[in-house]
Amino acid sequence: MLTIGMKGTASVPVTEANSAKTMGSGTLDVFATPAMIALLERTCWVSVQEALEPGWGSVGISLNVEHSAPTPLGMTVTCDSELIEVDGRKLTFRVVLRDEAGEIGSGTHQRFLIQNEKFQAKANRKLNT
Repeated sequence: MLTIGMKGTASVPVTEANSAKTMGSGTLDVFATPAMIALLERTCWVSVQEALEPGWGSVGISLNVEHSAPTPLGMTVTCDSELIEVDGRKLTFRVVLRDEAGEIGSGTHQRFLIQNEKFQAKANRKLNT
């Protein structure tokens, strides 16, 4: 059962693989914004997945986040999420990201609950157009 206040946390080391230079979002050896987005999405969906019925999942539908400070290679970025609203099948999360020196980003993320097989079938129909 989904309840307001459900929390999640996840961390990733900052490496060349998730740097702005490697991911194509810039030219520097710092944590890439696309990597930050992937981390916060994973933190949110994992935090509620066990509360969903078998065969159900969620997909990201909206982001309103700020990447406010750089993180160099060798540090770790941690994301904390909290489910702050459930509106039918739409979920809204507050997220805060930090490295060992402090906050590097924050904002909100929305996800929509879906039936996995039905959603995948809908996506796959595009292959036949």
